[in-house]
Amino acid sequence: MTAESNTPGRVLVTGGASGLGAAVVDAVLKAGGTPVVLDRDISNVSAVKAFEVDVSDRQAVEAAVREAAESLGGLEAVVTAAGIDRCGKLADVEAPEWEKVIGVNLMGTVSVVRAALPYLKSSHGRVVTVASTLGKRAVADATAYCASKFGVVGFSHALAAETGGEIGVTTMIPGGMKTRFFDDRTEQYKPQDDSRLNDPNNVAQAILFALSQPTGCEVREMLICHEEEGSWP
Repeated sequence: MTAESNTPGRVLVTGGASGLGAAVVDAVLKAGGTPVVLDRDISNVSAVKAFEVDVSDRQAVEAAVREAAESLGGLEAVVTAAGIDRCGKLADVEAPEWEKVIGVNLMGTVSVVRAALPYLKSSHGRVVTVASTLGKRAVADATAYCASKFGVVGFSHALAAETGGEIGVTTMIPGGMKTRFFDDRTEQYKPQDDSRLNDPNNVAQAILFALSQPTGCEVREMLICHEEEGSWP
């Protein structure tokens, strides 16, 4: 939240065109903040400023973050909700597809945060990185996703240690959510019972809670999931 008011301020959201990212954008708007979206497909974004970018492309990210931040006159927060998955056994997932998951989920997170750091340090702002329960617990046929999300957890913890007193860093660890994230999976890798998936709006509210802490107080990590979540503990 900004020092001058009880609003989230200017919030950059990756993956903000759909799923959790879109829920965060909506929550920021309702709280009186100003979200800006980075996404590879912004065709359905109309209510807020949006920049089309593949977060796995570091140079494109640097340009997009700079343009987004300067269009708003700065940033108070960054939420890294962009993410993909490629399910299957290690030997069955083509190397470029496996590496794309790392490129989007881990390297995309790093690139966005790195590019936004000067703006966040100027505003004493906050970063919320979106990991996963599969950044805490590994499962079969998910080596790329687990590697990326374990990486996000480690990166976020180290960043918090590095930037203490300069910016806030929260690692958000959601369980499965009712989004289109599972749509492009083969049937065997889709949730068989979506009643155990959390509403992304609940997770967005948890992210807003992390962003709303008073100066000097930080939510360093939060795990949020449906009460019958299967991937935790």
